[in-house]
Amino acid sequence: MINPVSMTTGERIRYYRSRTGKTQAAVAGLVGRSEDWLSKVERGVISIDSLTMLTALARELGLDNVADLVGPSLDLATAAGTEHPTVPAIRRALNTPPSLLGLGLPGDALSAEQLAERVAETWEVYETQTRRYEPVGQMLPGLLAEAYSTLRQTSGADDLTATRALVSLLHLHQVFLRRVGERKLSLRAADRAMHLADETGDPALIAAAAWNVCGILTSSGEVADSLDLARATIAHCRPGPDATPEHLSAYGALHLAAVIAAVRDSKAPAAWDLLREADGVAARLGRDGNLLHTSFGPTNVAMHGVHLAAEEGDVTEALRLADDVAIPADGVLPLERTTRYLVEVMHANRLAGDQYGTLHMLREIRSVSPEEIRYFPLVREALQALLRRPRPHMQAELHSIAQHVGVLA
Repeated sequence: MINPVSMTTGERIRYYRSRTGKTQAAVAGLVGRSEDWLSKVERGVISIDSLTMLTALARELGLDNVADLVGPSLDLATAAGTEHPTVPAIRRALNTPPSLLGLGLPGDALSAEQLAERVAETWEVYETQTRRYEPVGQMLPGLLAEAYSTLRQTSGADDLTATRALVSLLHLHQVFLRRVGERKLSLRAADRAMHLADETGDPALIAAAAWNVCGILTSSGEVADSLDLARATIAHCRPGPDATPEHLSAYGALHLAAVIAAVRDSKAPAAWDLLREADGVAARLGRDGNLLHTSFGPTNVAMHGVHLAAEEGDVTEALRLADDVAIPADGVLPLERTTRYLVEVMHANRLAGDQYGTLHMLREIRSVSPEEIRYFPLVREALQALLRRPRPHMQAELHSIAQHVGVLA
């Protein structure tokens, strides 16, 4: 008898779909996706990190509970369930009208330069510290109030400095909230940032804001909308010969956002074309960097090539491309970007059937980012698969990682 409790999410979807007698094409069509996409999900080539999509699939498969698809060993705190302890205060801040935020704050308002410094310091904690969710989450509500209070009291050049700092802060809200599973709040922050960026008329800021919105749309399963937004903004913000490095970075990052959206929308040829365009932008930029917190440069483009090959199911090509990727040792790439790439290489090893390679990458991910590893569905699925048939000499370490992630009690 088949036991769906021991299966990965993709295997559970296939099990319940087969039980209903529905074809892949039928189920995929009912949730607005392609048959190829559902085939990749069921084979574990790609994962679903959208609660909205999981809910839609559960409904079409006649299930009353999304947990039937994700299994009892998956902690839904990263997708729905128990929220991160810092989220209520962040939610209250984002639900407060901007004109009321920061009223009654003790002391004098910050200067535009002081605000920019504080936002940069908070980003520094998020992008470099292995334990960052609790301290950053605690900083965000108060800093948002200070930002709006500062913006109300600035003018001229200071007004633009304060606005750019606020847009950057809202981008940090978007990233933080998306990682802890608060997608609706994340999109609210991203939308607010895009509105502010658009008012400045700065093409670099507009491109970066759109890139952030694309990220949350893609992670929510709205890949067609994400691709449309990326393409429209690419056309709108095309850099001229005198474009700043910030402009090139945000413009290139938009291409990478479009790459992910395109391949998940079953448009792999378009994704490869976009990746080649991104490579051209990276060559023009000439170096790795993190301008406007986009992580854009030649290395990130190469990392997306690995991801693209893996999403297509060509794990041999993904691992071949990974052999040529050297993660910069100078910390120029944020910890989250580096960790995400390591997870993608781990996933490619898993798809290739290499248990040793998969465990090696899991070990590396925990070492590099012991907190971040808990937030990746692909990590959980890999652990679930390894735990079903662990090799004796791998079992102790495998159980240790599984307990750390929360797959085992």
